[in-house]
Amino acid sequence: MLKANLKSEQTDRLVKGLAALGLSPNGWTLLSLVPALAGLYALAVGQLVAGLVLFIISGFIDMVDGAVARVTNQATVRGAFIDGVVDRYVEIMLYLGLMIYLGPGEFLGLARDIWFVLLVFGALMTTFTRAYADHRGVVKDPAEQKRMGGLLERGERLILLYAGMVAGVLNPEWLMAAVAIVAVLANVTAVQRILFAVRAK
Repeated sequence: MLKANLKSEQTDRLVKGLAALGLSPNGWTLLSLVPALAGLYALAVGQLVAGLVLFIISGFIDMVDGAVARVTNQATVRGAFIDGVVDRYVEIMLYLGLMIYLGPGEFLGLARDIWFVLLVFGALMTTFTRAYADHRGVVKDPAEQKRMGGLLERGERLILLYAGMVAGVLNPEWLMAAVAIVAVLANVTAVQRILFAVRAK
């Protein structure tokens, strides 16, 4: 996964400075919802660049929560759960914002709405498959769960969509192409994880 866990001296100084603000790791996690909501609004009113910047800020805050937890020794299972849930909300807000921004139309013979349904389904199934494999005891070992990764995890999905947003400033069809690519690869990743779990001993 691409979610940062940076440990350089400069990063530690930055994180310690942020931790000194007194906001708990869970507080940082919830704070990431604010720019995401603002980014959703920006996309809904046709401001692609502003939406991109706001979602990147949300992602930065999302990286801060884990780093603050590490530096302040406040990492907990509950915090990891809250972080994962908030990540899903932020991701879905991005998808909804992009769908509203792009509006109705077709791409490669399919309605744009269908591409976004495929995108949401693939993203959620990718997460669900790993969680359900753990819940049912099919894949319990943490090392094995990491091996479930697959082609396109959340970090890679977001990077491709952000790149598409940059390209979309010049041509909205390039953004739609990025959405379609991520939708297909997210579902491929879900299938990879399903097959991994089925084959697990």
